[in-house]
Amino acid sequence: MLSSRPYLARALYQWLLDNDQTPHIVVDAKQPGVEVPEQFVQNGQIVLNIAPQAVEELFIENDAISFSARFGGKPMRVMVPTEALIALYARENGVGMVFGHEPVMPDHGAEAAGLGEEESGEEESSDERPSLASVEDAGEEVGKDDGGGEGAPKAPPKGRPSLRVIK
Repeated sequence: MLSSRPYLARALYQWLLDNDQTPHIVVDAKQPGVEVPEQFVQNGQIVLNIAPQAVEELFIENDAISFSARFGGKPMRVMVPTEALIALYARENGVGMVFGHEPVMPDHGAEAAGLGEEESGEEESSDERPSLASVEDAGEEVGKDDGGGEGAPKAPPKGRPSLRVIK
């Protein structure tokens, strides 16, 4: 699957502009392919204003964010690979998103080789892969093992619904 980061970045950028905020990005300047003004890098990171008034030719593509801007009066083309994007937020109030590391998707080599689930061993290892389950689903599994009487309904957990990883 493609990275969700550029899709989220485009949506956040538009949302911030729609709310009259000034979008800024935090970039990991140590990542390969990053082209930023080195004199402004601090602790391996740089914060860049990407508001329409501050940049020209802004492109938030799937593989990188690129634009032209002036730094100390000198024009420069900036290139930020998607993997180097750490955060996108509003200067005025800090609202935005910090991007974590995305999980590596499983290799589908067995499927490409023409093996089915049973032949590739995926069925046996499915218990080892994380999956999303609601709290209610997890409660039902626990209820089966606690020996609490046959057909005894479990009260649903109180509080906000949430998702958690079940191994």
